Amino acid sequence: MASRKVIVFGPTGAVGSATARTAAELEATVVLAMRDPSKPIHGLDAEAEKQGKFERVQADLTKPDTVRDAVTTTGAKHAFIYLAHGAPDHMKATIEALKAGGIELVVFLSSFTSQGDLAAIPPNDIIAYMHAQVEIVLQEVFGADQFVAVRPGSFASNTVLYKAGLAKGEVKVFGPDALVDNIVPEDIGRVCGTVLAKGPQDERRAIYLYGPELLSQMECVKILAKALGKSPKLEIADEQEALKMFVEERGLPPFLAKYMVEQSGKTAADKSLVFGYPIKEEDLPNVEQYSGRRATTFEEWAEQNKQLFLS
Repeated sequence: MASRKVIVFGPTGAVGSATARTAAELEATVVLAMRDPSKPIHGLDAEAEKQGKFERVQADLTKPDTVRDAVTTTGAKHAFIYLAHGAPDHMKATIEALKAGGIELVVFLSSFTSQGDLAAIPPNDIIAYMHAQVEIVLQEVFGADQFVAVRPGSFASNTVLYKAGLAKGEVKVFGPDALVDNIVPEDIGRVCGTVLAKGPQDERRAIYLYGPELLSQMECVKILAKALGKSPKLEIADEQEALKMFVEERGLPPFLAKYMVEQSGKTAADKSLVFGYPIKEEDLPNVEQYSGRRATTFEEWAEQNKQLFLS
């Protein structure tokens, strides 16, 4: 039986790379669709790429014609996509190009902030709204059964926000009791790659992914400090200090920094909120359920990624 041919847009990103490598491990032939096909791909060296079932093609999700051409010329049937900033009409032309090119299933990297009635999410709920609009378009173009929205929680890599403070020995934490789940991009990619290669494993078309446990933001800083062998002074940041950190350390535009500060300070007595959004305890094991491997703990991630905070 011939292997399934899939196309991964954005394979140079952490999630895209893991998605591509996982799909190849599951015997799919993987098309790596990139703006610049000469760029290196994390975790995939030239020798491994030659030995595996990979091919590269030029494509840009903000340019629908290149998307249709990439799908048509390669014959891929399943596609992995992400929210492409700069694409008009909530990526509708791009999604129509996927359909026209012959794609039968789309795996979309969405967000756990997309919850409930997607059409009712207001534009000022920025991250949720942007992802929800793409999901709505996918349903219009492909129908409810021909796409899967993978909705990960708060990325472990968001904690790079504390890099400067850890280096100086004084870390200011906004919303110290607010919870985060610290999902690891590699785990997200394993789930996306599995669904991409094998197709949907059950009737769910929206898969929430979280790290294996919820930690307070202060606990995260302490775990990072321990991994780095540091004993920083820990203080609580006010709203203005938090805004400055999101803009200067994370490089976010002011409007998005304001949104992040508003959300990251929200807590709940029953400890059911992550960045102000409710999560369900039964979704915490989903990484293992859909990829066959347990989710990476934040302690493990911190040990594996110390260089992010030292460089």
